[in-house]
Amino acid sequence: MTTLIIATRNTHKVQEIRTILSGKFRYLTLNNFSGAPKTVEDANSFAGNATKKAVELAKWIAVRGTGVSPVHFENEDAFVLADDSGLEVDALNGAPGIYSARFAAMDSQENSSDTKNNEKLLRLLENVPTEKRTARFRCVIALTPIVLPERELESSVCYADEAELRTEIFDGTCEGKIAFAPSGQGGFGYDPLFVPNGFEKSFAELGEAEKNKISHRAMALEKLRKRLIG
Repeated sequence: MTTLIIATRNTHKVQEIRTILSGKFRYLTLNNFSGAPKTVEDANSFAGNATKKAVELAKWIAVRGTGVSPVHFENEDAFVLADDSGLEVDALNGAPGIYSARFAAMDSQENSSDTKNNEKLLRLLENVPTEKRTARFRCVIALTPIVLPERELESSVCYADEAELRTEIFDGTCEGKIAFAPSGQGGFGYDPLFVPNGFEKSFAELGEAEKNKISHRAMALEKLRKRLIG
């Protein structure tokens, strides 16, 4: 069975990924690896951040990861799955984009609360009419195989370069618009404000089953699933 190590502790994200990919894989998360490094997401694109997270964790697990025996990570039987996703609003020239999680605290490396992010978005769009509130959720997933170093003295820099070269990228988008007020109790992030095209309800109102059919993450994960299963 292929093992997927999801590079997050976000329980909502993990549940979405497991639900969409189904039970054909063995799933682990950062919670299974004590001392796993925290990646600084300072790339200028979703793909850059996702790749950086996947490569750094794959390297750490292969060289000195703890919590699960390395015997499980041989050849290409195990992969690190890392994603970066966010909201792009046309009226804001694509913002918040890669800063979606910390939109309300742009000068900080820490994430803002969902409530504060949503409040800031509504404030910036206060005078923007319906027809100009177009937006999309974008998700990019990086898949990096865990390869145990063959030589004890192998350069960590060379290993990182090799891991990045072997990383595959899968992306997905979901088009929609930003509502004038939040609605719904489900989902997380900007879900209460995002109304996907073809629907009158926000992501937070649709429910997980419906959302997981059309979401940006679902689109990216379907491409990944086909790659792993065929």
